[in-house]
Amino acid sequence: MTKSTEHWYASWFDTPYYHILYKDRDYTEAQTFMDNLTDYLNLPEGAKILDLACGKGRHSVYLNSLGYQVTGVDLSEQSITHAKQFANETLDFKVHDMSQPYPETFDAVFNLFTSFGYFDDEKCNLETIKAIKSELNTYGFGVIDFMNTNFIIEQLIPEDTKTVDGITFHQKRSVKEGYIIKDISFEADGQHFEFQERVKAFTLKDFELLFEKAGVHLLDVFGDYKLNKYHSQTSERMIMIFK
Repeated sequence: MTKSTEHWYASWFDTPYYHILYKDRDYTEAQTFMDNLTDYLNLPEGAKILDLACGKGRHSVYLNSLGYQVTGVDLSEQSITHAKQFANETLDFKVHDMSQPYPETFDAVFNLFTSFGYFDDEKCNLETIKAIKSELNTYGFGVIDFMNTNFIIEQLIPEDTKTVDGITFHQKRSVKEGYIIKDISFEADGQHFEFQERVKAFTLKDFELLFEKAGVHLLDVFGDYKLNKYHSQTSERMIMIFK
């Protein structure tokens, strides 16, 4: 069985296999990043935060534990259904397309862990930044945490396998037509599955152009979750702060 869709992320992110493959993500690292980021932004007590493409809510839940009012949104209905078990008076989750403005304003809008650049229609990338602009209050900050494509392409592993919960995932990686592509195939539950991840290989210059078109101002760029200085060839991340 080959799974495909016009919008690959809509089907792949909504399967249980996506969450199995990536179940070993480092929660401690994610929490340290949130500590460092909120300290740097000096957000007010009880600040409102929008977590765009929140997945199952790991960042949202932790931010809420720090005392912030958090709304997590994601296109995946399955992820939001899972995240809603953690909801409370100051933590809410909604199914929402991040390229469309959310009808509230916030002290900060976070788009974390390379959850940008997936759109098949490239104009949606600019629309997403415009949406973030509309979601920020007068003093609000936008944050996009993206991979450093220069570093990733240099370190790209063409092919490997990863076995998680008894499922062996075969992964092939390539760079084609400005996208970093990962083809994933595996056998599970008596069926054969194939999925493809496609992420636009944005550089900092690409983001700067998008920010200019959207009418927002880049304030700072960090290269890792400890908020060390960004270096174009050696940094693993590209964490951009804008208003």
